[in-house]
Amino acid sequence: MSGPDHSESAAQALDAALYERFGEKIALPEDVAADALQRTLAQLAARRVHRTWSVRPVSDELVRLLCACALSAPSKSDLQQRDIIVVNDPAIRATIARLLPHMPWVEKAPRFLVFCANGRRIRQTSALRGKPFANNHLDLFFNAVGDAAIALTTCLHAAEAIGLGCCPISEVRNHARILDPLFRLPQQVIPFAGLCIGWPGAPDQISPRLPLAMTVHENTWHEPELASTLDEYDRRREALQPYQKQYQPERWGVDAVYGWSHQKARQYAVEQRADFGAYVRDKGFNLE
Repeated sequence: MSGPDHSESAAQALDAALYERFGEKIALPEDVAADALQRTLAQLAARRVHRTWSVRPVSDELVRLLCACALSAPSKSDLQQRDIIVVNDPAIRATIARLLPHMPWVEKAPRFLVFCANGRRIRQTSALRGKPFANNHLDLFFNAVGDAAIALTTCLHAAEAIGLGCCPISEVRNHARILDPLFRLPQQVIPFAGLCIGWPGAPDQISPRLPLAMTVHENTWHEPELASTLDEYDRRREALQPYQKQYQPERWGVDAVYGWSHQKARQYAVEQRADFGAYVRDKGFNLE
């Protein structure tokens, strides 16, 4: 008997990941028939958040390599408006962990990075070269945040390519005014998100996503009927990845059927980060 068909197994892994993610079979074109390409796509399609870690350390050299890969990511107009803070100081890590007690994986992750949006350097560069800076408006903030987001995502994929697990932490923005002096952030530099990195300690699930019929549009915007589409998605997600508890049952009660739409509607019934705009303006960004 011949050995296993690795190309077929890669295609099967990609097909299975996409089906679990979106609940539909997505065709595999002939021009992605190569085994290595299928495995790369399967890894992207099957990516998942990790919140438990093994004791295996993540070296300084590996962190620096991941940062280099992250900062190789595309940047709007090559402005390079993103920076990474590698949090090695135990006291700073302990402060962050105390701010996020409901996220114990932040404290336990072998490594923690903070990705920052930087609107400062291009203004300094303009002044250094004796040119006026005519773009201190919303687009400066928007571009810097986009750069930070792309760098974080690239770092995540680089880490996962070598077997590491990651968990992005957007809640660092909930405590931006506390973290700001802790990181000694100058004007027009703000924290975008944290990233836990470590060798996974246990397998985690794929999170089912909204159907492509709702989120991919051809030429013009098209929305399917919301109620029925969300009902179907909620049922599929509850079957694969049910929530362990309902959000604020003391306020909203307990629903017999509880899916993604119920969780997110409850979550966003509570005001979140309403003071973040004031913080961003205090940091010198013009949001007009």
